[in-house]
Amino acid sequence: MFSKPIQRCGFVALLICALNAVANAQSFRVQCPAKTPLHPDGRGIKCQQVSGGDGFATMGDGTQTYLFGFGPLSGLADIKNGLPGTETNKLFNLGSADPYGNGSVGLLNPLTGDVRAADIMNTGVLNANFPAPLIAIDEDDELFLTLTNVGMIMRPDLFEQHTVHFHGYPNASSYFDGVPDASVAINIGGSFTYYYTAPDAGTYFWHCHITPPEHLQMGMVGQLYVRPRQNRLQNDPAYARQSLASILAAQNSKTPGNLDGQHCSDILCTGQTPVPVNASEVRGSMYAYNDGDGSTRYDSEYPIQMMGFDPYFHYVGTTFNPESFAGMKDKYFMLSGRSYPDTVNPDPISTEGSDGQSRPSQPLPTLITINKSAGQTRALLRLSDLSVTEFTTLATVGIPMRVVGLDARLLRDMAGNDMTYLTNSVTIGGGESADVILDAADVPTGTYFLYSTNLDHLSNFNENFGGMMTEIVVK
Repeated sequence: MFSKPIQRCGFVALLICALNAVANAQSFRVQCPAKTPLHPDGRGIKCQQVSGGDGFATMGDGTQTYLFGFGPLSGLADIKNGLPGTETNKLFNLGSADPYGNGSVGLLNPLTGDVRAADIMNTGVLNANFPAPLIAIDEDDELFLTLTNVGMIMRPDLFEQHTVHFHGYPNASSYFDGVPDASVAINIGGSFTYYYTAPDAGTYFWHCHITPPEHLQMGMVGQLYVRPRQNRLQNDPAYARQSLASILAAQNSKTPGNLDGQHCSDILCTGQTPVPVNASEVRGSMYAYNDGDGSTRYDSEYPIQMMGFDPYFHYVGTTFNPESFAGMKDKYFMLSGRSYPDTVNPDPISTEGSDGQSRPSQPLPTLITINKSAGQTRALLRLSDLSVTEFTTLATVGIPMRVVGLDARLLRDMAGNDMTYLTNSVTIGGGESADVILDAADVPTGTYFLYSTNLDHLSNFNENFGGMMTEIVVK
């Protein structure tokens, strides 16, 4: 562990200059088209760029820890505010001309994908985020995700390739699946743009598939979620112009047309659009799945990645010593890259790197707020776990959890019967996800807790209070 940043500024500057030369000699490029055959008007095309490299994070007890990771090269302002870094093609292609800082870093020409390598290196070096930047798309979107390998500054002896694997994604093309045996791996100084069409709504995750036990443990994992088509139907202007009475009448009679469920094509969908509870829910409501009845409606969502670090493994990772895979055991347990009480800190957590520069390496708080005075009662928790060593149980006291989806699948049987269930705890292991709704309609105001019932997971290494816990504030 490091109590102070290692001062190697001259060495790091030399490495950056050398890698800039490599980058200019190689191919840093991005792809984000203005239109495609599937989306000739340009709408529905989403783009994002991430770097593959290394960096530092701060644990709950203040220890600075070295990690491999993905960092943002687009959507910087949104990611800093805890939002997904996925942008529309128009915003992405503004490049550094975007006044809010969400365009692709250093993009010079969106038609050719030419970028300024120095800008990418200056932003991407030592900029690993933990967890990796959020990705969020809508069903039927086309996603162009560019991975740029900027190299490991603290481990110049490693010529690590990186890939992106969308874990659990159905029917992924092997070429874009990120498994190096069947696709491509990105060398230092190179870029590659992955292409995906968004299939089914739900919560997934993504990670590097180069020596997965090492790169996952070192931090190269993040969350991805797909929003359902049902959201677009609920917010469609033609739908919103109709009166509540006509909407209900059309739904009850299953009148053909805009309300007959043609936008809701999941095999488990009931074929109807959700019946609004009141007029305010006709427009603006959000859903976790194409449920057809509004049962997965929520007012606010919280992506939460369950994860852990083995400090000895990470220490060895920066000291040029052999790593002990057999002895790997997490001792820092985190929600979205933070341990309690850092989980409730609304600000990004920055860590000073070996070059003396501080970077926001842990941007995601997990404080859950349900503001009943603003008409909010339902919060969607997007839980995912890609730990390589642990199963984890998350529990609540005082607020029931309704599990509506597991592993990006709505809990319905093939006959359409509701299989969702109420519980006060959810147990998931590496490679699994769960979509959970907290309903505070009948819950008194106050502060509640979402925490792990695994007692050793409630610690920050040698500190026996903290770990995998956050607060739920009902106002």
